Amino acid sequence: MLLRKQKPYLAVMFIQLSFAGMFLLSKVTISGSGMKSPIFVAYRQAFAAVALAPFAFICTKTSATTPPLSCLAYFKLFVISSYGITLTLNLSFAGLKYTSATFATAILNIVPVFVFVMSVISRVEKLDIREWHGMAKVLGTMFGFLGAMVFTFYKGPSLFSSSNSEISHPDLIKSSNGSNKDWIKGSSLMLAGQFTWSMWLTMQGPLLKQYPGKLRLTFLQIGFSCISAMIYGASMTRDISWWKLGWNVSLLTVVYCGIIVNALVYWLQAWVVEKKGAVFSANFGPFATIFAAIVSAIFLKETLYMGCVIGGLLLVVGLYSFLWGRRKEAQQNLDPSNGEAHLEGIITSTNGMERDEK
Repeated sequence: MLLRKQKPYLAVMFIQLSFAGMFLLSKVTISGSGMKSPIFVAYRQAFAAVALAPFAFICTKTSATTPPLSCLAYFKLFVISSYGITLTLNLSFAGLKYTSATFATAILNIVPVFVFVMSVISRVEKLDIREWHGMAKVLGTMFGFLGAMVFTFYKGPSLFSSSNSEISHPDLIKSSNGSNKDWIKGSSLMLAGQFTWSMWLTMQGPLLKQYPGKLRLTFLQIGFSCISAMIYGASMTRDISWWKLGWNVSLLTVVYCGIIVNALVYWLQAWVVEKKGAVFSANFGPFATIFAAIVSAIFLKETLYMGCVIGGLLLVVGLYSFLWGRRKEAQQNLDPSNGEAHLEGIITSTNGMERDEK
């Protein structure tokens, strides 16, 4: 009985550790092993498509109510998947080369802020600044944006560094602890990636209404993103030798990201949201940042700066303020599902970029 009650907590901790592990392995693969980010994205999406294909095929066969899609619908999904998934992943992993796994996990907390702003502009989200919940959402948005800016433009003094230890990947350490110019470049790329990811997320609600069948829709978008990622990767890297996978950390990372994160963690995330709600899942988001910061500093020899701590705290404060505002708004409307419906699309798809899953 006790174990049954603890299952959602164990599941959500596993999810956050998986997201952190994704960025840690990706950092080693892209910066340490030298794998080009377009190739990494292409392989990642290929493994994800292969992992989801059997489940999507079975569900499509057993669902007689799912209507067929037109050629225009397929083209629309291809365009949305190309900018929402392929472009997002390429921007994010290109930025990861110049920043750190800690920054990559922390910056995911800005996604709800971006989605909220886009939803208000498009009038999907209601905002009443005369109420406490409206002010909480506005303050959460401001703190989240301020935290992202501090993370991007301020490093500050170093708090911890193990770079004096034995160095196994000098290129990795150089890219993680590089100049402020490289850090700003990488942070800007990752912020741009989260922006395009947020645009993609705002499209998922209307898409699910237009194309019922969440698993099939997810598989189609992952499949189309795989095609566009392969095209982009081939255009950027024509030397076939760069595409060879050996029995090394690169193969481990693409398999882990494609199968564990895209398939298993996505399903587990949906289960947690169903059992405990999206707000419960979101509350554990900062654990991925903490875990990534500890592991990065100890094993990847990354330097932990004061700016990372301040920016991370601002992001966490902003996220919790935003979530509190949404919860109070839902309680006031006497319909909790309305308060979490849009956020559920954010949380079950984020962190890792996982509805690409993020």
